Formats: sequence, C-alpha cells, structure tokens
Amino acid sequence: MVWNIKNLSVVNGIDIFADTNILIYAMEGHRTIEGILHCSPGISVISEIELLGKKNISRQEENLLRELLNGFEIVKFSDRIKEITISLKQKYTIKTPDAIIAATAKAFNLPLVTADKDFKRIKDIEVVLLDLNT
Repeated sequence: MVWNIKNLSVVNGIDIFADTNILIYAMEGHRTIEGILHCSPGISVISEIELLGKKNISRQEENLLRELLNGFEIVKFSDRIKEITISLKQKYTIKTPDAIIAATAKAFNLPLVTADKDFKRIKDIEVVLLDLNT
C-alpha cells in the first residue's frame, strides 16, 4: 500500500520508525514529511551516522541535522538487532545499513516509514511507503 501523509495523520500519536530518507526530505523542506515530525518517530543510529557522516558536510548543515535529530528517538545497535539484521541479510539481498534499519523496526514492532520502494520486498516488517508526489 502506498501512503501519503494524510493517511498517517488520521492516527494521532502513532509510533513510527523512519528511514534515513525521511530525514533527508525533512531537511529539504518536503511538505509531505511534516506530519511525520508530529508523530513519535524513531530512527536507527545508522541513520544518524549516514546523515552526519556525509563527506564535506558544512558546519551549518551539521548543526541543522543535529537539531532535526533532537526530535527523534535514536535507537542504538543491540545484540537482538544484530541477530535480526543477520537473518534479513540471509533472506533478502539488501545493503547492510538498510538491513539494520529494517531490523530495528522489526525489533520494536514498528512500521517503517520510507520513500524507498526497495523496502517493500521485506515481508518481515510493515512498510509505510510514502508517495512524495502528492
């Protein structure tokens, strides 16, 4: 199912797990993402690393990203997430950072909100695929 933010905002206080691309779109000011920031979003520590580890990041961009990250619960890597990541890597052809993000969503039984259609292949998690064209 492809969702837009109107579908999500019907449920107040929804707990979600956001993919890295959600934060990127938020930084770019994409209006579709605004409703997610009003939920109780979580992200993987991998997303934090992906965002802040960008080559040639400016001090201003880093500060803006850190401010944005303050609105998210950052979930650290654990043995349970590691084991789920291994299982997902064995079952699907998936990049390790994406496997960790999916595994973290699965570990906490949270829907993964993303604009990346590749996550729909992972049947082990609920994926809320945002349609950024609405």
